[in-house]
Amino acid sequence: MLESSPRAHGPALGRAVFKADLEDFVVEEQLGFAADGGRAHRLLLVEKAGLDTLDVARALARAVQVPASDVGFAGLKDRHALARQWFSVPAAPNSDALTSFSQGDAREGFRVLEASAHSRKLRRGALQGNRFRIRLRALTPPVEAGALADRLRQLANLGAPNYFGPQRFGREYANLERIAAWLGGARLAYGREARAFVWSSARALVFNAVLAGRVTDGSWTKILPGELVNLDGTRSFFHADQVDAELERRLLALDVHPTGPLPGRSPLPGRTPPPGRTASPGRAALPDGEAGQRETAAMAPFQELIDALARSGLQAARRPLRVVPRELEGRLVDDGAELSFALPPGSYATTLLREFVELTGLPAEQGADEAA
Repeated sequence: MLESSPRAHGPALGRAVFKADLEDFVVEEQLGFAADGGRAHRLLLVEKAGLDTLDVARALARAVQVPASDVGFAGLKDRHALARQWFSVPAAPNSDALTSFSQGDAREGFRVLEASAHSRKLRRGALQGNRFRIRLRALTPPVEAGALADRLRQLANLGAPNYFGPQRFGREYANLERIAAWLGGARLAYGREARAFVWSSARALVFNAVLAGRVTDGSWTKILPGELVNLDGTRSFFHADQVDAELERRLLALDVHPTGPLPGRSPLPGRTPPPGRTASPGRAALPDGEAGQRETAAMAPFQELIDALARSGLQAARRPLRVVPRELEGRLVDDGAELSFALPPGSYATTLLREFVELTGLPAEQGADEAA
């Protein structure tokens, strides 16, 4: 699990209490686009606390009297946080009432901060990223400002391993038990979301194992021959048959990243994108050469699980091995520290924080501090 996965930038600087208060973890979605004025939907900015994303979606559906599946959102946000995220609801006759809709105080429920006309339902992953403001408390032993500055510089220059966080595996890692039962022949729970959580946890388990191996051998920030390389800020990748000086330059400039597997149906032979050509991760090919050999070896203990994921009909995909925080800032305060940064969709704040400190008081719950 993540707690035992290797860190990339040396030992943790200390231990700190995380999420002692809802306002210790503030996350705000950045869509990257504005409401377009269409008539079919309403685009809502919601502030929530103490609720997960699906709780809010169901409450919004009840308010405008539509099925919960008609409510759109870009990603899951952690329950134990103060989160501002976007939802869409169909433009029902009573949807205008959502401008003043609330359910108790913002620290105990949610409220609609903005409501604008929009033409389309908001889809999962349809956002630019997430911005975080985090307070770490009771930091022990005391950390020197120079040590914090050094760690900030390392992360800004090299990034952090892009592990899936513990939230991906459910409350108290319950999805690991569901995965084991599934492999033993048990049926998955009925319902799209419940099944998707188990499948995504299974894929995350394999990815984290591959990434841990690359962190251990120091290759998580390197492009290996045969690598499938991600273009920063996109969901596209290309095949690196050879690693030349230009590719090394782009790697150091954080323009490209090595990738790891999200298992599913095997790609068709010959579908690997040629050097310099890009492909969508929805048609993910397999790495070859040295990169492929290392990945195959790391995945070998999970072959039964990988086969089950392929039979489920999931399409294989790729995920960057590293994540680069943007606008990263940090300072020591009282007995702890405050950090702020922005991450791309699908990346977890907890995986970045563990490169600073060992976290205590972290609720293990279904949900996410990211947008999957």
